[in-house]
Amino acid sequence: MTLTLSILDQTIIQSKETSTQAFQHTIQLVKIAEKLGYHRFWVSEHHDLDNVVGSSPEVLISHLLAHTTRIRLGSGGVMLQHYSPYKVAENFHILASLAPGRVDLGIGRAPGGLPLSTRALQQEGGSTRSLEEKLVELEKFLHNNLEPEHPLHGLKAIPNPSQPADLYLLGTSVASAELAAQRGVPYVFAQFINSDESVSLEAITTYRERFVPRAIAKPQAILALSVIVSDTDENARKLANENEFVKINLASGKTITVNSLKKAEEYGKHTSEPYTIEVKEPNIIAGSKETVRKRLLEIQQAYQVEEVVIITPVKDFQKRVTSYELLAEAFSEQPVTNNL
Repeated sequence: MTLTLSILDQTIIQSKETSTQAFQHTIQLVKIAEKLGYHRFWVSEHHDLDNVVGSSPEVLISHLLAHTTRIRLGSGGVMLQHYSPYKVAENFHILASLAPGRVDLGIGRAPGGLPLSTRALQQEGGSTRSLEEKLVELEKFLHNNLEPEHPLHGLKAIPNPSQPADLYLLGTSVASAELAAQRGVPYVFAQFINSDESVSLEAITTYRERFVPRAIAKPQAILALSVIVSDTDENARKLANENEFVKINLASGKTITVNSLKKAEEYGKHTSEPYTIEVKEPNIIAGSKETVRKRLLEIQQAYQVEEVVIITPVKDFQKRVTSYELLAEAFSEQPVTNNL
């Protein structure tokens, strides 16, 4: 079984950078990813985070499509709980019409920000419909098959592309796996967020066992991993140690993950729900080409996946590019020419 490599980019502003520079890095990276042969390139959605500026993935995807010709572009993911399924379908119908066969619509379950941004996005006290209800309606708009008894029957999401965006569900729990299986869509488990291997194994197993063929004929499970590759194991580990990983455990049972203790404390100021903060070691696969290749092949064997989506949390942009180059080399066995 070959291993397909893809990328998730968060458009992070590093020290002394501007948002324009951060977006330019994302543009440079997608061009490099296409040259290196990566399969897909996804961008994330975050709100009210000073150093993460990808707040509107559909806008950014449109720009990246114009700068590439082959690589698949998509969201990792759109936070559907905040939005009208109809409007999301319209946005991605436009993207799919601009670049037929190259657009992915990844749906995320997390709020993508702090409580104030969630309140601002949803207004009037929040959404009254479950994510599952919205996901079902989104599917119907994407494929123009609202049933006659639906209150919006007859409404179409325009334009009507020949090949709508492919739908993916992202998650970090068994519950998200169950929903993906029930809806018959590809499932992406974000192991870089939830590092509990017992949960990820149970989620992937549950997804496969309960999968109902709908959008796709057979289950398609993908793992999203945090990976750093450098010339030596030691240098890769140094880069990994620059990262913070903080979990906010809410009394309701929900868990929010942020990349700094400062952000966790800020979250606490805006939530009325009791919580605890847990600082953890970042779940990053770090090492040389040989070390990382061996580990990824072990993971592939354990989870029986054909694709991994890689996020590389390296602050220095050139070193981040080098990591993706070395990773591509690790699986191609051919040297990669520096593209910068």
